[in-house]
Amino acid sequence: MGHFVYDSTDRPFEVEDRVLLHLRVVIMTKMRRNEPFMMKLDTPDRGDRWFWIHPSIPVQMRFHGSRQPALNMAWIDQLMKNSSNSNGFVISPEPDLPLPAK
Repeated sequence: MGHFVYDSTDRPFEVEDRVLLHLRVVIMTKMRRNEPFMMKLDTPDRGDRWFWIHPSIPVQMRFHGSRQPALNMAWIDQLMKNSSNSNGFVISPEPDLPLPAK
């Protein structure tokens, strides 16, 4: 279980490492493009929270596991589309990985 630290919150939000890794890609991409957005994060320790993600607000992500999970590019594409939703970014479930070509 990793941690998402937003602004100067006194306690980090728990997020699964795999979700956090994919979330990091989306947040980095959106910040690099200077595209702020609202994000909903369902956390097991503190329930649903909405965050205004903007380059001027500090964000930290700490991973618990020693090995980085593989990226699912289909999920990243889906999350990037979701992040531009006018109702805010809600993290969708991970789609199945495509089967390797034979």
